Amino acid sequence: MGDSAGGALAAAVCLMARDRGGPAIAQQLLVYPMLDDRTCLPDPELVPFVTWTYDDNTTGWQALLGESAGTDGVSSYAAPARVSDVRKLPPTYIDVGDLDIFRDEDIVYARRLAVAGVPTELHVHPGCPHAFESMAPNAAVSRRAIADRVRRLRTI
Repeated sequence: MGDSAGGALAAAVCLMARDRGGPAIAQQLLVYPMLDDRTCLPDPELVPFVTWTYDDNTTGWQALLGESAGTDGVSSYAAPARVSDVRKLPPTYIDVGDLDIFRDEDIVYARRLAVAGVPTELHVHPGCPHAFESMAPNAAVSRRAIADRVRRLRTI
């Protein structure tokens, strides 16, 4: 389980475990995961609402990848959206707000997993920016998202 950059780490652990033949991972629970270093062009519809900005994103990826951020040389273990084969990954839960700059990359990753036959559960929360449940923990959508995550964890 991981959120934001931690979601990328959780996804990378699952990729490594699959590629190295273990250990077995029961499932991956990715909360608004930061999966793709190529997400750097601002979506004008999102810009007024984002809490993790495109500049923040560029800075974060450059801190991890240096000058290789956005180039062809980036490992899928660093940016899991770059993986070419998502088959044989563990069942996956992803949630993201629809006002999060990671929305599109998370939806694409979930779709790729589902098409590859990986049991996938995706939640896109309307009106929610990055880390929404931390900003409004008592909002109905936050309580629902947390309950969904707990429900999923209890299936392990």
